[in-house]
Amino acid sequence: MSADIIVSYDGTPNDDDAIALASLLAQAGATIALAYVRHAPEFDLRREELAEHDARRRLQQGAALLGDPGAAQHVVISPSTPEGLAKLAATERASVIVFGSDYRTPPGHAEPGTSAQNLLEGGPIAIAVAPAGLRTQTDAAIRSIGVVAAESDAGARRTAEALAARLGATVAGSSNGPVDLTVVGSQDGSTDGRIALSGVTRSALDSARGSVLVLPTGTSALT
Repeated sequence: MSADIIVSYDGTPNDDDAIALASLLAQAGATIALAYVRHAPEFDLRREELAEHDARRRLQQGAALLGDPGAAQHVVISPSTPEGLAKLAATERASVIVFGSDYRTPPGHAEPGTSAQNLLEGGPIAIAVAPAGLRTQTDAAIRSIGVVAAESDAGARRTAEALAARLGATVAGSSNGPVDLTVVGSQDGSTDGRIALSGVTRSALDSARGSVLVLPTGTSALT
């Protein structure tokens, strides 16, 4: 069974935040798979067994945290984490890859790490980033959703409205203050199916308090 959401997971605390965000998004009816990227196989058989065991152990830890030990778990071999995740997402026909924030991010802020940032530079799939510390919020929920996108970007608005309807959330106006999730559209006029951030959308990402979901041009996600 294919998954709607791929969670990039390696067992670090900020990746636990990614699990927390995926769990919230899954309440809209999405299915989740976890992925751990190894950059190369080991030539020594014993070392390969240990590396594979460690990868599987990390994914099992994530599935337990998700509350679904049977969730799909993928060990991906790729020299590039973002490329490996993008290929897996294409195979799974997933619409979103979820990341935790960079490890230096202050609590409450969403700051893409290196792999997420790479996919935000022309990537072919929606990228969600969880704010640092989301894993510690026992009452976490997506109650309000903001939209930062050009007027012509119907996909961002459609995504926000679909998620709001399924989660019982509200779509907030631009002056309503912090929201739980900000849906960010790509730059108007950029290549369809690819993420392209304008100065305005980058500023929105930098100032976001809460989770963010960035969409490629001309697309929606989890609708």
